[in-house]
Amino acid sequence: MSTTPTSERPRRLSMPKLTRRLTNVIIHVDGDNKDPVTPTSVPTLTKSHHVQLQSEALKEWKQHIEPKKNDIESIKKDIVSHTLETLCRNPYNLDKMAVYQATAHAVRDRLLEDWNLTQEAIHQQNPKRCYYLSMEFLIGRALDNALHCLEVKDAYKQSVKDLGFSLEDLLEQERDAALGNGGLGRLAACYMDAAATLDYPTWGYGLRYQYGIFKQIINNEGYQTEVPDYWLNADGNPWEFPRSDIKYEVQFYGYVATKVNEKGESRMSWEGGDKVQAMAYDVPIPGYDTKGCGNIRLWSAKSLKTFDFASFNDGDYDRSVADQKNAENLTSVLYPNDNHNVGKELRLKQEYFFVSASLQDIIYRFKHTNAAWKEFPDKVAVQLNDTHPTLAIPELQRILVDIEGLEWDDAWDIVTRVFAFTNHTVLPEALECWSVPMMEKILPRHMQIVYDINLFFLQKFEKVFQNDRGLLNRVSIIEESNPQQVRMAYLAVVGSHTVNGVAALHSELIKTELFSEFIKYYGPEKFINITNGITPRRWLYQANPALRELITETLGSKKWVTHLDELKNLKKYAEDKSFQKKWIDVKLQNKTRLADWIKTHLDISVDPHALFDIQVKRIHEYKRQFMNILSVIYRYKNIQLLSAEERKELTPRVVIFGGKSAPGYYIAKMVIKLITTVAQVVNNDDSIDNLLKVVYIPDYNVSLAEIIVPASDISQHISTAGTEASGTSNMKFVLNGGLILGTVDGANIEIRDEIGEENIFMFGTLSDKVADIRHHQKYHGVPMDPNLQVVLHAIQAGEFGGFETASVFGPLINTLTYGGDYYLISADFEQYLDAHDKVDALFKDKTTWAKKSILCTAGMGFFSADRATREYADKIWNLKPFTIEKK
Repeated sequence: MSTTPTSERPRRLSMPKLTRRLTNVIIHVDGDNKDPVTPTSVPTLTKSHHVQLQSEALKEWKQHIEPKKNDIESIKKDIVSHTLETLCRNPYNLDKMAVYQATAHAVRDRLLEDWNLTQEAIHQQNPKRCYYLSMEFLIGRALDNALHCLEVKDAYKQSVKDLGFSLEDLLEQERDAALGNGGLGRLAACYMDAAATLDYPTWGYGLRYQYGIFKQIINNEGYQTEVPDYWLNADGNPWEFPRSDIKYEVQFYGYVATKVNEKGESRMSWEGGDKVQAMAYDVPIPGYDTKGCGNIRLWSAKSLKTFDFASFNDGDYDRSVADQKNAENLTSVLYPNDNHNVGKELRLKQEYFFVSASLQDIIYRFKHTNAAWKEFPDKVAVQLNDTHPTLAIPELQRILVDIEGLEWDDAWDIVTRVFAFTNHTVLPEALECWSVPMMEKILPRHMQIVYDINLFFLQKFEKVFQNDRGLLNRVSIIEESNPQQVRMAYLAVVGSHTVNGVAALHSELIKTELFSEFIKYYGPEKFINITNGITPRRWLYQANPALRELITETLGSKKWVTHLDELKNLKKYAEDKSFQKKWIDVKLQNKTRLADWIKTHLDISVDPHALFDIQVKRIHEYKRQFMNILSVIYRYKNIQLLSAEERKELTPRVVIFGGKSAPGYYIAKMVIKLITTVAQVVNNDDSIDNLLKVVYIPDYNVSLAEIIVPASDISQHISTAGTEASGTSNMKFVLNGGLILGTVDGANIEIRDEIGEENIFMFGTLSDKVADIRHHQKYHGVPMDPNLQVVLHAIQAGEFGGFETASVFGPLINTLTYGGDYYLISADFEQYLDAHDKVDALFKDKTTWAKKSILCTAGMGFFSADRATREYADKIWNLKPFTIEKK
């Protein structure tokens, strides 16, 4: 941390308030460019001095600032201008990527008008702010989203056409931002969209991953292969703003010493070690039907010493850039493989780097209000999106006690009134823990603080529950294992004022299983439920234009886009034959679009009139893609046994998979291998009359989801009961008129309650029976379902890839036998097959199917991210919208 006296640090002059919005420049009215007192709790920012404009000069500036116009001629002028001046290209040297870049910059200019207006409004009104800390933000493509939110897509479409290009072609040039992996990151993105749309003063904080998690390639043998995802275009990312003036130092390693401050007080001080620099990149998040514009601030790691000239002169070229490479590794990859200690250390450093930079930025902004520390919780709310940002708790305590000089209890009171924690899992293996020796090595002062937090908590706990050593061990933040572990979820619970689950069942399991011992101490009021939601702007309005137009035409307005409960008015049309036909036609359009994509990219022909059965999500044992492909094998073998006449009665089915496995997750990668192997056999078997096709879509991401989700007839959400916290893909599919085949788990339950039990296919063991079945299987073996035995025998007999390939699947099959079938595939298999039979039968009745599909969409009003964000604001953050002009 910096020890430079305040008086010696560069001071910054206030920027004058501008009454008109600037174009193509960010005005930092949130405090970044206003520095009455450089905070002593954070390192000095690397910033340039700013000039206080005199009134006459300010008038001169204002008269040359004009808002951008959205007529076609103005848009074309701006696109051409960016092509010539920003990209240095000319009409004789153009390609789609260049025109995409120019178009994106032209849209960005307009978006920045709202961004600047928002920052000025928040600065003037000075409301309480919420900061959403998340290791992932799966935001998807930005151009199409911005066009819709600014309501200028038609004008841009015509402008681009006049310039000789197709807007749809340009949209395809954009790479998905590789800032997340699955539902956690997409949820964060949906909440940022909702907060911007609802005018809540909310910022997201995350990391700017250079390569994301990885780009998934399925090789010729059917295995997942990971390669870098070069998502950051060589010409630059028009949707981010490098903030070279906003940099913070982040420290690792070192030692803890005792120092006496100016008041004569002894304070602990973290000394020595290594330091890197966190540089900010801002990503504007447009709101819909408002001038409000949110922001995600992402941190990129930079070296404090970029080049060792002495080493270079000595001929040690690798060492000359070693510091730079080591620093940049921190933000190279999302979730580095932690199957080894080096990976674990990198991931721990990544998490601390993220929270340290974010807290320094939050504190820097707070200090510009000149408020006392006791007011910090009245101005700042911090939401921890899962356990990854939990180190923010001891970090804030360290800053307040060691640097700001607050007493421990006063500081802890502030900490516990600032943080709230969203838990996203009940799986033991997903509850993050860090070894004490590693923490002591990398974050020595934080480990001391965690020990103290735990000690003081246990002392208070013991006063309530005396002489129960076992209970104390069960709630201790430090797990007494070898080596000792820091239970990050427990630290998050102890350091937060509110803990929320993300679906009704999940929140109940949090109380009864995961944190049941804490309930005894804190009481149930600390633990609440906020069921997840999705943004209808991305997941219906943008992703499904044909359905968007049909709904808007039918309801007579676009009010449903920001008031999703308006969809309930579709119920009156559910049995209208004319409306049903239009609805089915839209679904067929979307299925045809997906079929075309599959043919173009995978060279597999599928019939859009077949039932599209889709399971796309992160590959994990608890999500049971394994059970899905086992049922596909069962279907395939049954088709082979049927006569030509019997086959006429079957429902043709296209089974579509997608999703990534963690690089070190061997069993999950074997599931992918089995899926691709089965697909190879089934798709090349002409004898089954195209009654079954299997498709694995590689490198599943947001943009692919926008094509896949609207095309579903059935989507599968078949996690073992009690393992899926909520799910949000289930919401996206049902919002687009897809029916669910799912277990009684996560948000499936609430979806069932909203759309009607008759409009969902549910099966499987209930959560309160899972533990009993596991216990019985552990001691008495797995009673294998006879149908499942046939399927496993077919795999072992080499029917899918030959005997050599069959041996590869041995460890996968062993999870069902010697492994005890922990996720209850055998126990649920018969009910699962029965549910598929019901799907097949109903799909033949097109009228009834259309009715159910309409009722699915009509019942999804509750699952809006707008509703969820309002609940966070009201129940947790105590946040009010700021006042800003509506469009």
